[in-house]
Amino acid sequence: MEPRFNMFDNEIGVKFTKRFANASLVIAQSPLPKSTQELVGLRASQINGCGWCVDLHTKEAAAAGETAVRLNLVAAWREAAVFTEAEQAALALAEEGTRLADASHGVSDETWAQVRKHYDDDQIAALVSLVAMINAANRLGVIFRQKGGSYVPGMLASVMN
Repeated sequence: MEPRFNMFDNEIGVKFTKRFANASLVIAQSPLPKSTQELVGLRASQINGCGWCVDLHTKEAAAAGETAVRLNLVAAWREAAVFTEAEQAALALAEEGTRLADASHGVSDETWAQVRKHYDDDQIAALVSLVAMINAANRLGVIFRQKGGSYVPGMLASVMN
């Protein structure tokens, strides 16, 4: 299966991608820990089946020092002892915020309470924005059939600048 479309070969696609990247930069520069950002991006991407985004977040996390054990256990984070309570709250929010159509309650009160317990308002704004942005990015990647495997750490930074 070949990619269907290249956003960088289209004027509107380039404009959108740059603005999307700039919005993502706000999250990247927020006080939300970088490791949490990558774990959340990875988990949502796994759920959505976006190979390119799974590739990106796995490699960016590894380049930032994340361990292979933790990266390998993200898909089974509830059954793993390697994530902090704060990370577990963020991963639960990522899952519930990604699977909105699967549950009538959206994000549960229990998950929200755990997020409030572990993150301040700025971190929460970044975390919720991250869940929204990664889901949008996943949809682009899946619709355009962007395959994983070719991402090089730091590659996205060149688009953001």
